[in-house]
Amino acid sequence: MLKGGTVIPAGQDAFQIARSFPHGHVLAALGTARQIGLDSLLGPVGNRCRDLVLALIVGRILDPQSKLAAARAFSPASATSSLGEMLDLGSVDEDELYTALDWLGARQEAIERALAKRHLQGATLVLYDVSSSYMEGRCCPLARRGYNRDGRTGKLQITYGLLCAPDGCPVAIEVFEGNTGDPATLASQVEKLKTRFHLDHIVLVGDRGMITEARITDDLKPAGLDWITALRAPAIKALCDSGALQLTLFDERDMARITTPDFPGERLIVCRNPDLAAERRRKRNDLLAATERDLAQIKAAVDRKRTPLRGTAAIALKVGAMFDRHQMAKHFRLDITDTSFSFARKDDAIAAEAARDGLYVIRTNLPTETIDDPATVRSYKSIARVERAFRCLKTVDLHIRPVYHWLEGRVRAHVLLCMLAYYLEWHIRQRLAPMPFEDTDKDLAETLRPSVVAKAERSPAARRKQTAKQTDDGLPVHSFHSLIADLATLTRSTVTTAISPNLPITITARPTPIQQKALDLLAIRCTQ
Repeated sequence: MLKGGTVIPAGQDAFQIARSFPHGHVLAALGTARQIGLDSLLGPVGNRCRDLVLALIVGRILDPQSKLAAARAFSPASATSSLGEMLDLGSVDEDELYTALDWLGARQEAIERALAKRHLQGATLVLYDVSSSYMEGRCCPLARRGYNRDGRTGKLQITYGLLCAPDGCPVAIEVFEGNTGDPATLASQVEKLKTRFHLDHIVLVGDRGMITEARITDDLKPAGLDWITALRAPAIKALCDSGALQLTLFDERDMARITTPDFPGERLIVCRNPDLAAERRRKRNDLLAATERDLAQIKAAVDRKRTPLRGTAAIALKVGAMFDRHQMAKHFRLDITDTSFSFARKDDAIAAEAARDGLYVIRTNLPTETIDDPATVRSYKSIARVERAFRCLKTVDLHIRPVYHWLEGRVRAHVLLCMLAYYLEWHIRQRLAPMPFEDTDKDLAETLRPSVVAKAERSPAARRKQTAKQTDDGLPVHSFHSLIADLATLTRSTVTTAISPNLPITITARPTPIQQKALDLLAIRCTQ
């Protein structure tokens, strides 16, 4: 070379990028999965099914897609990220992924026992709620017509119940037939908590449609479980009518404890939220106005001179269809004949209902010495954490729906896979909380709240972050989605040199300040 030799021939580049993959988001999700022990929770090292399931879980966070698309995304020839390379999966086909899904389904009980051992210890609150998702096709034996929460009328669906720890971390999920009512799912959860998880003392927290009087009598009391739930509107009305609940209690306060012979050995905590009352009043007034407009149109059709609407049955059908839309039949008095129609508001009934606006009643059998009134209300409100899990599972992040699987076992395994993906996402969100709009000082925010009944407050730090759209260290605030997308721009490239074209090297791009901050919060080195 010193005598004039050439290292790089003329016209040839010194370096060539043979392949470049989005890598930062894989590094974050896969690294967190290994840190929290999710890989060892699934199965032993060296098991290909375990590695494929881990890839499906991580891939569900990065880019939810079908099993066929996932097989292509993991394979080297058509990979869309570094995930397949990081797990050394090699070539993958969809049949392998279905086999891995079957393998995961067979391990569900063992996985849920391990999660319960981690997150449900001793005397603990357990959050439980139910949701549903629509199905594609008609071949799955679990698919039934039922109460559709997705707004997809006419679709078959499945129902599933999710058990969470008090902080909202998911622990177990169970799939039911799509026409299963919410209370009917409770018995299997009681059995699971007592016999499979072997918990010492369980306090089950569920909404008013879940933990009903019948379920308390038939399931919770025989199993020795305690509960925190709420009364439904007819029960609250009955308390008011009987005089057990006096509305004057809330002239100067927003929470009061009452007892009544109708609920022996239980504590009823009555709360009144003025913001909730105002919102319910607004909705009722809007629905009443819309109902009156529609009723006026029907009356005009009956009264018109040319081709008037005639017949008691025909008029009633029109009125019934309209009431189905607005659900305001109880607030109107109707007079229908073959040739006339009139209506009027029931002002007394409307006023009586308005007086109960903003009222809700928490019901528990736990004594005050175990958990006081504010803590009981706070525990019931923690059900919102399960509802957030459903939002992430169904629409926001993981897209559990629509479900294309036909076999019952694979549908159950698919739902379990999505729950495990949310389990991983939950831990990632906890660690990355300073970067999105999350409130990282919730204890201080709770002290600023005038009452547990009042609307939740944000801490001063969270308000500053929301106003400035910047974190305390001057970085732009991200959503979870935009942060994952930003991390994906951190690439992992295979590079060849002109000197050694047959010896490729792997280079990871230098992280931006935002990417480095995220990796630091996750305690992940960029070279992993």
